[in-house]
Amino acid sequence: MIVGIDLGGTNIRIGRVKEGMIVDKISKPSPSELSLEESLEYLKDAIRDMLTDEVTGIGIGVPSVLDISRGIVYHVANIPSWKEVHLKDILQKEFRLPVYINNDSNCFALGEKEYGLGRDYKDLIGVTLGTGVGVGVIINHNLYGGRNTGAGEVGCIPYLDATLEDYCGSNFFVSHYHTTGKDLADKANEGDVSALKIWGEFGTHMGKLIQTILYVYDPQLIILGGGIADAYRFFEKKMKEIMQQFPYPETVKNIEIKVSENTDISMLGAAALVSKQLSTY
Repeated sequence: MIVGIDLGGTNIRIGRVKEGMIVDKISKPSPSELSLEESLEYLKDAIRDMLTDEVTGIGIGVPSVLDISRGIVYHVANIPSWKEVHLKDILQKEFRLPVYINNDSNCFALGEKEYGLGRDYKDLIGVTLGTGVGVGVIINHNLYGGRNTGAGEVGCIPYLDATLEDYCGSNFFVSHYHTTGKDLADKANEGDVSALKIWGEFGTHMGKLIQTILYVYDPQLIILGGGIADAYRFFEKKMKEIMQQFPYPETVKNIEIKVSENTDISMLGAAALVSKQLSTY
């Protein structure tokens, strides 16, 4: 039994995982406004609630870059007090269990590779569309994150007047249209023409993001996850139109794009860090 943790910007989601299946789980708000000490105690309490005598390890996906061998996380997104946290040492000392930590987008990709839509693929990219854009990379069946677990962060590449992340995450809807992706999805579902037009515009930016991934990685499969991916049907057409502008038609013809089918896949990926003992590359 392994405890898998998805430390998101909005919620901490913790599951007990046995043989690739989640047998129990909880969700709590992320400690974004707490001090370092308070937030660590908050996390410890949440983990403690999920521990049993059967648990043999803890895996955590964190929205940050990190020193993977020492388990130090740096500048965690949406938890301002976590500037440099020796999380592995802290939790191993507290719980006397092995702890494995990685970037949250990497956990998403690993979860899809081990337990989801990517099981039959050698090279794949996992893309999480939420507040920002996260990218996890699987090459030749193995997770690759580079020295600091941030090798896939193509969302940070400059684009137009900002970055790809600013146009392919939820901030696009907030900053350009003063609304949310969920609200626009609800309206689009009702046939609202203005909402559908905005989703088309979003699809244009997503097409550019996919082109960038094709240039950098040329994978067999791209899996989209996160809340915005639930609205895929509203931006798929325009996204694929923009993809046709890619200079290598065979690449576009051969790429597969799927939407994640498991909302718990990042927790499963975090648990897989333990089962595969992914402490170094």
